[in-house]
Order: sequence, then structure tokens, then C-alpha cells
Amino acid sequence: MKTTISYSEARGIFDKYLKTEYLRFHCRETEVIMRALARHLGQNEDFWGITGLLHDLDLDQIGDNMLLHGQKTVDLLKDEGYDIPELFDAILSHVEGIEGVPYKRETDFQFILAGAENITGLITAYVILRPEKKIEGVKVKSIMKKFKSPAFAAKVSREFIRDAADHANMELNEFIGISIEAMQGIADEIGM
Repeated sequence: MKTTISYSEARGIFDKYLKTEYLRFHCRETEVIMRALARHLGQNEDFWGITGLLHDLDLDQIGDNMLLHGQKTVDLLKDEGYDIPELFDAILSHVEGIEGVPYKRETDFQFILAGAENITGLITAYVILRPEKKIEGVKVKSIMKKFKSPAFAAKVSREFIRDAADHANMELNEFIGISIEAMQGIADEIGM
């Protein structure tokens, strides 16, 4: 079993298992946000990015059975020959909150992954409402306003985003700003 994974290996696995376009965009958005946060926090940018890229790897496999979410990704990665406990624990814990799932977030890294993947939904929902449907020019204050409106993108967990900012030792608006900027860096790729 391999105890490390390169970006090219992760990307190959990502391309093999995840085919649905919006899921691929979401995972790439989470990847670039995790990379930006790792840079900001002095952490391993590649490892954080890979974790963001692979966190929802199983969604094309599990259908509507969200009880399998996370565990199926770990199983796929094990089938591919990997045994990386820190990666596996982050993937498993990001599903905390799904009814019936036993996993809990414990480390800063795990809380930050859950927040990073949730902020993509808030930013994307806001961009879709804009007349030009582009992320260019999106302001932190606009996302903060939508953040405070629970009815907007209601499935996005504000708690997970707040927790991520707290565990990253930054203000919420700084966390949002880093996330917007990261997503702007891949705007063409994700159709925004």
C-alpha cells in the first residue's frame, strides 16, 4: 500500500471515478480553496489540494445512499493501493452532519475541509444569480450578505464555514475572500 499520493496520481483517480460535470467543478473549487488556505496557513499545499480534489470522489458511485458517502471514497482509494490515514480521516469526517453517519471532525484540517467545500456552494449560488454569471468582480461583502440569509443556498452549512474560519484562526470575511480569489483563479475551467 502506498502511504503518499502525488497530484498526478490523484488527478488520474479523480478522472477515473468522477464524471458528473458539476461534481468535478465542485471538487476542483474545493481543491483550489484548500490550496490557497494551505499557503496562507503555511501547510502542505499539495496534500491539502489533493484532499479537496478527492473529498467527493464517490458521489457518482453511491447514488442517493448518502450513508455510504466518504466510506466509499476511502474504499476506492484503498482499491487503488493507497493507505493514507490523514487523507482518509478528513474525507470521512467531512460528511459529519449526514444523519446516520458516525464520523466527527476533530482536527483543524478536517474542519477547514468541511468549510471549504461548503463555501463553494454559497459562492456558486451567488454567481448563478448575477446577470453575467461570472465570478469576476464578486465582493466579500456580497457573499457575507448572502451568508447571513439562511434561505439563500439553504443547504450550505454556515456552521461548517464559521467553524473552518475559526479553526484557520481567521475572520470569516478573510476566509471568504481567500475562497473567492481561489475560485476566480479557475473561472474559465469551471464556467464562471
